[in-house]
Amino acid sequence: MSPILVLVDHHDGAVRKSTTELLTIARRLGDPVAVVIGHGTDLALPTLSAYGATSVVTVDAADIDDYLIVPRSEALAAVVEKVQPSAILLTSNAKTKEIAAHLAVKLESGIITDAVDVQPGPDGPVTTQSVFAGNYAVQATVTKGTPIITVKPNATTPEEAPATPSQETIEVTLSDQARAVKVTDHAPRERTGRPDLNEAAVIVSGGRGTGGDFTQVEALADALGAAVGASRAVVDSGWYPHAFQIGQTGHVVSPQLYVAAGISGAIQHRAGMQTAKTIVAVNKDGEAPILQLADFSVVGDLFTVLPQATEEIKRRQG
Repeated sequence: MSPILVLVDHHDGAVRKSTTELLTIARRLGDPVAVVIGHGTDLALPTLSAYGATSVVTVDAADIDDYLIVPRSEALAAVVEKVQPSAILLTSNAKTKEIAAHLAVKLESGIITDAVDVQPGPDGPVTTQSVFAGNYAVQATVTKGTPIITVKPNATTPEEAPATPSQETIEVTLSDQARAVKVTDHAPRERTGRPDLNEAAVIVSGGRGTGGDFTQVEALADALGAAVGASRAVVDSGWYPHAFQIGQTGHVVSPQLYVAAGISGAIQHRAGMQTAKTIVAVNKDGEAPILQLADFSVVGDLFTVLPQATEEIKRRQG
C-alpha cells in the first residue's frame, strides 16, 4: 500500500486526539507515516504505534520551534520528497492550515481544507466538506499533485490498530526565508482544566441569554467533562474571552454532543457547530431558530434548566 503522511500534532511529545483520528483515516487510504517535527518523538511513539503508524519520521532541524510556519512547511516538504506519499493529512486548525497552504505552493499540489470525512476513491482520496454555513455537503478530490487535506477534529472516532513502526530521522537545513521571523517569547494560555475546544467531544456553550453569567454553563460543562464555548454576542459584549467563540468567525467545531444554552441560533453561530453529532438546545424563546436545528430542545430558562441537569448528571455519576 502507498504511504500516507500524517503530520503529528503534539505538545512536547503529547499527541493530541486529532492526530489519532488522522491515523485512523490514513489506514483507510494506505500505510500511515507519522511525521514528528521538533522534539518529543520518544514520548509520542507509544501513541503513534497504538494507532497504526507503520513508520515514524522525525524531522531534525536546529531551533525549528523558535520560528513560525515556514520552517515546518519546509520540513514537511523534505519528508514528502523522500517518502513520496500518495496523500498528506493534517489537523484542521489555523496553524496547520497555514502549513498546508505553504506546502501546497511548494509542491504545486491541490489542497482541501476542513474536511469532515475522507474515503478512498479510484482517483485518490475523496473528501466530504460542510459548506455554505453547513447547509450543503460536497465531495471533492485533488486533481493535481499530491493531495493535501486538512481534517476537522472529531471527524471520525479514533480506532486503535497496534503496529511496530520503523523509525527514521531526516535532517533539514532551513532557508534564510524560513528564519526571517523568530519567536522571542512564549506565554502559555491559562489552563482551565477543561478539554481543548477544538478537540472536545462535548461542548456546552452560552449565548446572550446568559446575561454574561456563565456560572451554570461552566457547572454543566464540568459535570460532563466538557469544554465551554460562547456565541459572538457574548464575546462582543466582553462577557467571555474571544478565544472561546464558536461560529463562522470563531471556532468551527464538530463534537459528539453540543449543548446550546441561551443561544438564538443565528446563521453565524450555526456555521460553527451544526455538524455536531447531537445538538441539545435550551432557550426560553420557543421560536428561536436553534430549536429547529436541535435534536433535543428544552423551552425554558437556562438558569432553571441547567442546574437541574447538572444535579441529575452528578447524581447518576454517583
